[in-house]
Amino acid sequence: MRRRIVLTTVLAALVAIGLFGVPLAVAVARYFVTAERAELERAADSYALDVSGDILRHRTPDRTPSTEDPTAVAVYSPQGALLAGAGPATLAQAGEAAGADGVVAADTDDDLVVIVPLDDDGTVVALVRAATTRTEVYWHTGLTWLGMAGLAVVALLSAYLVARRQARRLARPLEKLSATARDLGDGDFSIRADRAGIPEIDSVGESLDSTAVRLDDLLARERAFSADASHQLRTPLAGLRLQLEAALENPKADLRDVVKAGVATTGRLDRTVTDLLALARDTPPVREATAAADELAAIGLEWAPALAGHGRGLVLTVEPVVAGAQLSGPVLRQIMTVLLDNALRHGAGAVTVTARDAGDVLAVDVADEGEGITPDTDVFHRRSPGARGTGIGLALARRLAEAEGGRLRVTRPRPPVFTLLLPLEP
Repeated sequence: MRRRIVLTTVLAALVAIGLFGVPLAVAVARYFVTAERAELERAADSYALDVSGDILRHRTPDRTPSTEDPTAVAVYSPQGALLAGAGPATLAQAGEAAGADGVVAADTDDDLVVIVPLDDDGTVVALVRAATTRTEVYWHTGLTWLGMAGLAVVALLSAYLVARRQARRLARPLEKLSATARDLGDGDFSIRADRAGIPEIDSVGESLDSTAVRLDDLLARERAFSADASHQLRTPLAGLRLQLEAALENPKADLRDVVKAGVATTGRLDRTVTDLLALARDTPPVREATAAADELAAIGLEWAPALAGHGRGLVLTVEPVVAGAQLSGPVLRQIMTVLLDNALRHGAGAVTVTARDAGDVLAVDVADEGEGITPDTDVFHRRSPGARGTGIGLALARRLAEAEGGRLRVTRPRPPVFTLLLPLEP
């Protein structure tokens, strides 16, 4: 690109010099010819004044013309015979000059010549010839052309230097943009384009930065969805597997009941994927309004066997004032799944779930009798160094609550109590 800019600029300068320089060079050549002819005419007029007295008295002029070399001045008779001065012995153009009304140009291949008639009462009595070699004109013209050529070279050199600087100024940010785009294509979404101070190029850089931010956000959402999905699907899949393995080991098991349980578990998996996709794509969650008591009762039935398998109980309490409150069922299911799974894996003793009225929101407290949370540990930070598990579940639960317009917080670290606040459906 740099070479193309330089070549284009130099070519444009060369064309401009040609368009203006060639006509100017021709005009200069014509100017020197015209100026030299005017000089010859002045020399002829001056000599004519010097010899006019002798000519009018019919005497041969004896005055030698005083001119600078290589100008030659001579006086001739009307018939073309040389009377005095430097010139050819016979003036070939005498007849033409004698019949002319004024100065006659009689140039030859080698000389510039002017002839001035000298008359007396309308009768030509002598002819004054002034001549100089064309070499003199060529010399002055050549020197002028040489100066013009030098200026043209300076102009071309200046255009070349300016073009190189501009090419570097334009090409460097574009090369950096190309490298930035290449890094972006390689998966580095943290890159940012430098600003060049050129609005058009900076606009491209801003668009590239915006693309990098969008791709980074998209990739982060996809990664988060993969991690969240694996975390949330792990427990239902493990339960489904245990159901199927138990059915295989028990020949007397009722396959219809096993299939029904598997279908129910599959429904849970489908709802989980749907909810997580909505969160990952930043779309509003599916608003499946459900009575708080019914949804919590279903969650209790689902988790009571798992806790009982570890010798632990589940105590569910729903205040009558919020029993019929309508809220988003999918959000409550996902958050309660995280909290109960957390209590099962990291807690101890009975797990207590209490749903109560907190003004315009529903408050759900989940408590157990375990050791609780280490001080100064942010359990809601994704992949927290202090997390005892994957560090995903509680971060996901808080995001789900905030996406619904609610909150999830730790109200007591030891023994642990998590409180979920969810807005009620109107």
